[in-house]
Amino acid sequence: MNDSIRYNRQIILPEIGETGQQKLLKAKVLVIGAGGLGAAILPYLAAAGVGEIAIVDDDVIEVSNLHRQVIYKNSAVGKHKVDEAKLMIAELNPSTKVEAIAEKLSGKNAISLFEQYDIIVDATDNIAIKYLINDACIVTNKPMVYGSIFRFQGQVSVFNYQNGPTYRCLYPDENSQSANCEDAGVIGISVGIIGMLQANEVIKMILEIGEVLSGKILVYNILNNEQQKYDFEKNTNIVMNLEAFQKKYNAVENQVEEVVVEEILNEIDNDEVLFLDVRNAEELPKINFKNGIQISLLHLENEIKKLNPNQTIYVYCQSGIRSRIAVELLQKHQFKNAKSITGGALALSQLVKEKV
Repeated sequence: MNDSIRYNRQIILPEIGETGQQKLLKAKVLVIGAGGLGAAILPYLAAAGVGEIAIVDDDVIEVSNLHRQVIYKNSAVGKHKVDEAKLMIAELNPSTKVEAIAEKLSGKNAISLFEQYDIIVDATDNIAIKYLINDACIVTNKPMVYGSIFRFQGQVSVFNYQNGPTYRCLYPDENSQSANCEDAGVIGISVGIIGMLQANEVIKMILEIGEVLSGKILVYNILNNEQQKYDFEKNTNIVMNLEAFQKKYNAVENQVEEVVVEEILNEIDNDEVLFLDVRNAEELPKINFKNGIQISLLHLENEIKKLNPNQTIYVYCQSGIRSRIAVELLQKHQFKNAKSITGGALALSQLVKEKV
C-alpha cells in the first residue's frame, strides 16, 4: 500500500508533512514491557509509521492479563507476549520493523540494547526495573518515556531528555515499596490512557513538535478526569556513568535466589524452615503454614529481629516482586538462606490444596 495513502491524515497536518513522516520512518524506539502500557503504546507507534520498534519482555500471556492488555487474544494464552505483539504489529503495519526480545532487562543487556535505539519507553510496573532503565538511559544519553499506574491514577513524564531531570531527581528513594498492578489492582482504561499519553510523548520527540514533558510530571485521575502537571528540577548531585552502572547492577543481579513451588513441596511441614509472607494482612488468598509468619514488606526492617538469620526462609508475596525486595533486604542484614518464591501466594495456595 502506498505510504502517502496510509499516512495521509497525519501528513496533511502542517506540523508533520512529508518531512515529519520521514522522521517517523527513520526513528528507532525500544519499548520495555509488553503488558498493559505496552499494549496501548505499541499499536499507536506502529500505526503512526515508526520505522523500527523493539519490544523487551520475558513474560507469557495469562488470562488475567486480557482485561487490560487488549492486543492479545484468548487463544494466545501461554504464548510469549513479545511474539504476539510482533504479530499484531505485522498485521497493523507491515512496513514497521519489529524485534521481539523475550528476555528480562538486566544490567548485562541494558546498555548494549539502549545504544541501538533513539528513545526508550518504560512500560513496566516494576520499581527496580524503572531505576535500571533510568540509569541505563543516563549512561547511553537516551530519553526515557515514563508511565506508571496506581489503581485509578496514572503518571507520565520524560526523563533525561536533552540532559534534563531524571527519574532519580523525582524519586530519589530507591527502596520504595509501591505495589504493582497485580498487587494493587488496575482497570484496563487506566493503562490505555497512560500508554497513549506515553506514545504521544514519543511521537512529539521524533517530530520535534509541541512541548515534551521534561521536568514535568502529568498526573491523571480517570475517576474525575482531573489532571495536574507538576514541575521538578534536575539534581546535579546524582552521578551515573558506565563504571557506576556496572558496579551497581553487575554486583547485585542474580544474588536473589528464586525457587518454584514444586521445589519446596517437602518443606511445607518442615519445622526447620520458615515461610515468610510479606504481603499486607488483608491480602488474599490466606495461606496457613504451621511454620509461617506474616510481616508486611513495609514493616519488615523494623521487625527483622523476629527472624533467625541462620534459618532457611522462603519469602512470598502475591506475585514475586515484593518477595525479591524482601530477600534483598534480608541479605543486607546478613540473612544467608532467604529465597524468593516464584509465583507467590497464588502458586503456593494451589500447592497446598494439591498436597492436602
